[in-house]
Order: sequence, then structure tokens, then C-alpha cells
Amino acid sequence: MAVTAKPRVIVIGAGFGGLWAVKTLAGGPVDIRVIDRNNYHTFLALLYQVAAAELEAEDIAYPIRSIFRDFPDVDFALAYVHRIDTEKRIVTTDKKAFPYDYLIVATGSIPHTFGVPGVDTHAFFLKTLEEGVELKNHIVCCFESAAMLGDRAGDSGILTFVIVGGGATGVEYAGALSELIHGSIVRDYQNIDFRSVRIILLEAAEGLVANMPESIRSYTLGKLRQLGVEVRLSTKVTAVTPETVVLSDGETIPTQTVVWTAGVRAEPVAALSGIPVRNDGRVPVTPTLQVPGHPEIYVVGDAAFIDTEGGALPMVAQVAIQSAATAARNIGLQITGRQPLPFRYRDRGSMITIGRNAAGAVIGSRTFTGFFAWVLWLVIHLANLIGFRNRVMVLINWAWDYLLYERAVRFVFPSQTPSLSKSPSCVFRTRCDDERLNP
Repeated sequence: MAVTAKPRVIVIGAGFGGLWAVKTLAGGPVDIRVIDRNNYHTFLALLYQVAAAELEAEDIAYPIRSIFRDFPDVDFALAYVHRIDTEKRIVTTDKKAFPYDYLIVATGSIPHTFGVPGVDTHAFFLKTLEEGVELKNHIVCCFESAAMLGDRAGDSGILTFVIVGGGATGVEYAGALSELIHGSIVRDYQNIDFRSVRIILLEAAEGLVANMPESIRSYTLGKLRQLGVEVRLSTKVTAVTPETVVLSDGETIPTQTVVWTAGVRAEPVAALSGIPVRNDGRVPVTPTLQVPGHPEIYVVGDAAFIDTEGGALPMVAQVAIQSAATAARNIGLQITGRQPLPFRYRDRGSMITIGRNAAGAVIGSRTFTGFFAWVLWLVIHLANLIGFRNRVMVLINWAWDYLLYERAVRFVFPSQTPSLSKSPSCVFRTRCDDERLNP
């Protein structure tokens, strides 16, 4: 970026918060630089469908430079941020250091393991495209291994899939995985006894999707059980091993697939930079979203602890979008010598999908369940996808799945095996291909 007299604004992160911050700032009297470790934006709301072989990874990703190509004052740096020097006003990355006059931290969140032994090593997560593809590969490879094991597959835990966390991600993935297994996969593997397949959803609280009204929570529980998902409430996980999940009551579930969706915490950039954070890594910000003592630094979205009269705001996309837009507008006010304004959050509702024709939605004081809520969920998510091609591809895949009960992405790809390899494509971090195949 050429050196100019305009204030330099750095936005760390190109998620929902980062994108809306840039769109709000663009065209103003500033030079903007976006820094992200990936050169694409991921539509995380549909990541679970990548892991359930319903969508390809490319369908929910969009190049960052393409998003900003019409903004001449916006530049992008593909780099990993190590820390922020709040005194010198410099962002240090693995490539170079970038000075700033104003900074927006929109780094998002990472999985929270709550210190449970074995989760970091043995569980699968759903926070990045790579993790979504890896989980999808693992599920397919488990069935390939089960086809070789025959009658022994049920005893090995290969066909037991445990999802930990009954929030939106856990519920949506449990429903999608059930429809994948009892739809496309059951027709592909006719030599497997599918009575041995188990999908278990574990939730430590007394109910699912705690942020939703009771009517939707009850509806969600009933629909998941109709799909064959074993839902266990008030159940805590105390350890995860390569072949088991250990529960607080001492029960051990044999499994080689643990999907951890039990919680998230803020990315550690702020903590590593000496900025005060809470136990979950979030930065307690002022009502104007600034870091106390550093009025030039704003923190938004999942990285910010935003306290309101109704309590702390949740770590969801709408909070990230609205807080980022407010932070960007406040920088504009500061540049013109005016005082930043407090952030006012407007709850636009929430929704969750459980499976085919089944969803729950809250809009204002009204709740909806069933087919109407499902269609509403489809329309809103399709409209919020970035890129015309992505919308078309997602719509085609959804229509194909809905009309033909067919998931088109059931291949193990990308494979890490070279063209002359003597090993099959299912040899990767999964525990499903092991010595049991050659006892």
C-alpha cells in the first residue's frame, strides 16, 4: 500500500466482523489493510454441511481479494498475526510488521476444550474448512473400514459417532450426519449391518440449544430422536481417548469418532499481546467497543466481551456484524474529532435446522417450527452467502439432496497420497484404519 497522509486502519480477521468493518470503512478518508491467515472468507454457518458431505468446501468459501477488489483503499495481507504492540502501535506477523493508527480486532473464536483430557489430541472440531473436510473424510473412511471388518465392525466402535455439545452446531451436525448415514451411505454399503450404527449427542446441560425458547428446544429434542440420534442430557465428558469417550458417571463409550462442539473461546491474539482478557479469552470492552486505555483499538465479535443490561452478548454472527459496523463508524467519528458512540445491539432473531423439513426459528416474540422455519432458514442462509457462484452451487446441492436423497460429496478428497503410493486414500489421522483389519 502506498504511503499516504490518510489514517492507517488495520483489521485483523476476515470473518463476518472483519468484512463488515471494511465495508463500513471503505470509501472514507482512511487506508485499510486486512490481515488474515487464509486468503478466503468462510461461511461458517454451513461448515457442518461440508463435514456431512452435503456441500463442497469451495461452496462456502470466497477469495478475500475478490471481495475487496472494488475498494481501492483496501489492501490484504496473507499472514499470521503473532501479537499487537499496543505501545508502538504495530501488528507483528510471521511476514512483517504493520503500523497502524487505528486497529479493529475481529479474530473470531477457536474451540474451547475446558481442559478435558484427550480432546485436543483425539477429537474432531468444526471451526475451519480443513477440519470440516477432515471430518467428512473420516466418516467415509470409517464405513470403508467397517465394510472390511464385516460383523466385527459394531464391536470396534467404528460405527459409533459421538458429538459433544448440544448447541446449534452439535444439533445441526447430528441431524445432518443421521440423514447422510441413513440416506446415501446405507445404500452404498449393503454388506454393513446398520443396526450397529450409533449417533450419540452428549449435552452437559438439562436441554439442547439453551438460547432458544422451550418450545423449540422440545421440538429439537423430539426431531433428533426421530432421526435415530441418542440424545443424552445432563451428561459430562471427563476424558477422550483414541478409542473411547469417558463420562462423568464412569461409563465408557467405545468410539473412534468424537466431534467436539461443546464451546468456543476467543482467539489468543489479545491475550498474547498483554491486553486484559477474561477466562474465555474475550476482551472486556467499553460501551463504545474500545479497549480500556487504548481508544485507538476496537475489539468486535467473538473476541469481545460486550456487557449489556441483559447480560453478555453471545458469540454469534449477528453480534460480530453489528459490532464491527459500529466500531468502523466510531473510527470515522474519531478521525473527524467527534466522540465514539455506544454500541446498541438489535436482536434479529435466531434459527436452527435439525434436518429435512425440520427447523426452529425465533423472530421477535414469535417462534416457528417445521417446514416454514426450514424454508426460512434456507432462504436466509442462501441470501447471506458471498458470491453468485456459491449461491448457485449450494442451491443445486440442496435441491439434489432434497429431491434424490443423495449426497454428492462422499469422496475422500483431498487425499494426501501421491500417485505412486502403495497406500489407500483412507490412510490419514483417522483411527478407523488400524490393526483390526489385519488381526
